[in-house]
Amino acid sequence: MEYFKKILQFAKPYSKYGYLNIFFNILYALFSALSFAALIPMLDVLFKPENRVFEAPVYTGFGNLKDYLQALINFKVTEYSGDDEMKGLILVIGLVLVLFLLKNFFNYLAMYFITFLRNGVLKDIRNKMYQKIVELPISFYSEKRKGDVIARITSDVLEIQHSFLSILELIVREPLTILFTIIIMFGISTKLTIFVFVFIPIAGTIISRIGKSLKKKSDRVQREQGEFLSIVEETLGGLRVIKAFNSESYFSRLFEKSTLRFFKFSNSLLNRQNLASPTGEFLGILVIGVLLWFGGKMVLVDKTLDPSSFIAYMGLAYNILTPAKSISKASYGVKKGNAAAERVLEILETENPIVDKAGAVEKSSFDQGIELENISFKYEDEYVLKNFSLSVPKGNTVALVGQSGSGKSTIANLVTRFYDVNEGEISIDGRNIKDISKKSLRGLMGLVTQDSILFNDTVANNIALGKENATQEEIMAAAKIANAHDFITQLPKGYDTNIGDSGNKLSGGQKQRLSIARAVLKNPPIMILDEATSALDTESERLVQDALEKMMQNRTSIVIAHRLSTIQNANTIVVLQKGEIVEQGTHSELLAKNGTYSKLVAMQSLG
Repeated sequence: MEYFKKILQFAKPYSKYGYLNIFFNILYALFSALSFAALIPMLDVLFKPENRVFEAPVYTGFGNLKDYLQALINFKVTEYSGDDEMKGLILVIGLVLVLFLLKNFFNYLAMYFITFLRNGVLKDIRNKMYQKIVELPISFYSEKRKGDVIARITSDVLEIQHSFLSILELIVREPLTILFTIIIMFGISTKLTIFVFVFIPIAGTIISRIGKSLKKKSDRVQREQGEFLSIVEETLGGLRVIKAFNSESYFSRLFEKSTLRFFKFSNSLLNRQNLASPTGEFLGILVIGVLLWFGGKMVLVDKTLDPSSFIAYMGLAYNILTPAKSISKASYGVKKGNAAAERVLEILETENPIVDKAGAVEKSSFDQGIELENISFKYEDEYVLKNFSLSVPKGNTVALVGQSGSGKSTIANLVTRFYDVNEGEISIDGRNIKDISKKSLRGLMGLVTQDSILFNDTVANNIALGKENATQEEIMAAAKIANAHDFITQLPKGYDTNIGDSGNKLSGGQKQRLSIARAVLKNPPIMILDEATSALDTESERLVQDALEKMMQNRTSIVIAHRLSTIQNANTIVVLQKGEIVEQGTHSELLAKNGTYSKLVAMQSLG
């Protein structure tokens, strides 16, 4: 229950629905017992004429309340029916049906209000989890499977929702129903009550084996669930770009709109499902009403059946078996929900190690340069960078080259503060990046990666990711600089064309040019290019390289290069090997040294 105490915090905004649910559950339990309690004295009038009361009884105190109520009902039925026994029978059936109708009406109202609480908690937990997903550092997802995170935000949260309802039923409705029923049963007949308690385990076993909960599926709910799952998956896949372009709020709004639609669809679906149960029960009691009429006819006309035992048996057994079965199911659901709550809270309570310091400054300009001073970094146990130092003056292009695993991409991850250094310091304009807010730090930087991370949206929205409220003219100008305008205009709907999941409707070169256009539109003073041309064919590489050169004009650039032909004009080329600098200089200077860089160039030329 420790986990559910934490989950209960999410129910506070919906507490009024919880109170209304409890109120109507009490009425349901009360009328559930009264519907059978009222049946017996009325049947006595029909089947025991000698017990009829022809004068209104007098109330003599609480101790005689039961006898008084029984005599009062007896008198009213006798007064109404007179000598017409069938007329009295019809009155009995009518009153019982009204009581059962009220019972089921209150049941529906209780389920109606709990639906808003359940789905409200569901919506808020999912929104909180999504915010936590985009807030946590990239290192968190190197240890977690994306599918596991998605399962926690979907099926685990859904399990909590079902268990939440089970707990409320366990605490309020079902125990009260059983309690009221037992009190009435003992008041009517001790022998009958003992018989029912012997019968419950047998009937409960049969019902639990036969009864299977049928879950109706709604197309709209399923589609919307797929929608927000897609957003979550894309968020996890494109988290680096989302963080680099400070687009967390955009995706949070997108996700919240989807969960709001899911919330509304689920309310409609579940309220229809909740209506099915009380409707089904009321239809069942209608059948009992018919049996009462037929059994009464056999008693009054045929004289072949004693109906009291039959009616009491049916009614009381039915009234106590249903909540007993529900408590059993609820207990099992709570155990499952507790495990689900533990998994969900593990995500929600994870501390983010990369946070803004108290009083972190908002930096809006870049004036001098970037300094990496004796930094060391390890992902787990082995250092990827050791005592690494590098200076990137404003306006210069610094290229990082080396074999895979030499630490090139790690430097890009540290400068953008996707990870924090273990030792040393990274500073911009002489200020440690840990003293700068993450939002303003990443606002100074543009990122173009090898993977061309795009989202299932229009061309225009993908380009405008880093600049909210960008105009169509600004988007088109950025696309022209990135050599993307021509192919975009040839798409079916131009800039309004949806590019599919991860941009799979476009070629590699087209996707990369959209990534460049996105960085151009953001117009940052610092550009980070992480092997931006490594996966392209020759024609695409030419177009992309031309776009990159135009984008890098008058900007400070850190270029992680795989193809050395693309970095010959860099101010400084840094050759890395196992996290350390082995050579540094211009293209011509490094060739003249005839060292590691020269060998890399020769190998690519041979290739």
